[in-house]
Amino acid sequence: MEQPPELTVDLPRAWDRPVVTVPVLACLSLVGGQLPSFSTQANLWTLGTGGTLIWLGLGNRVPRRPAPHRLGPGALWWVLPAAVFGVLEAATFVLSVGNEFPTFSRLADPLLTDELVRSAAWFGWLAAFWGLVRR
Repeated sequence: MEQPPELTVDLPRAWDRPVVTVPVLACLSLVGGQLPSFSTQANLWTLGTGGTLIWLGLGNRVPRRPAPHRLGPGALWWVLPAAVFGVLEAATFVLSVGNEFPTFSRLADPLLTDELVRSAAWFGWLAAFWGLVRR
């Protein structure tokens, strides 16, 4: 007589649940928003938070769907604007053109002086990063 196959349910870990993830990301973003921009503390907080999210997101993970063998033709329309933006940012940073042609980060600096706005930006960054890592 043949045994029926075992039914297993893959329960998400605690940090995969929105009821846990959102408050944790909110607390992390509140701390990150209090740090001065481009300071050593802010850079260390960014690297530590990002590294921890990568470790938690990719550890003991079963792929949810197989990776594509090659990118589709529509991927160029996503890569092209990102590449143009990256080249433009890098060129203006390296050439130090100042206020004549400022980088995106220089344009965002007046907005990010407020700690609440900086915390909201941190939360958006963390949520997007967590979504990409868990994908």
